[in-house]
Amino acid sequence: MWKSDFNIDQINTMCIDTIHDALGIKITEKGHDFLKATMPVDHRTVQPMRILHGGANVVLAESLGSIASLMVIDPEESVCVGLDVNANHIRAAKSGVVTGIVKPINLGRKIHVWEIKIYDKEHNLTCISRLTVSVLEKRK
Repeated sequence: MWKSDFNIDQINTMCIDTIHDALGIKITEKGHDFLKATMPVDHRTVQPMRILHGGANVVLAESLGSIASLMVIDPEESVCVGLDVNANHIRAAKSGVVTGIVKPINLGRKIHVWEIKIYDKEHNLTCISRLTVSVLEKRK
């Protein structure tokens, strides 16, 4: 499925000095049709009630979907930009690490739609998100 041959180390290097650093997000696995990343539930990612902030879930989801879109296009020809993201917060995460897994729903020429599921350390579903990405022709 992937057009780009980025490995996990290359992806994480791309993310240095980005919001990934600020929130502790790390890409951990690349499969045939999925990417997986982790994010700590700590002082950087919790809200005042000391549970994982919904916005942190959205950052993890959008990051995974955006990276996945980058990996299925020709970056010499196109760029990907987020068009819409939504998230349903199912269960609170209070500590440890959450893991996000992105899989494609539809990969069209102009629009990609991704599903991102986020799980807590006990593998309980905590958030489900959908990201729509617009694939634009690169300006030359």
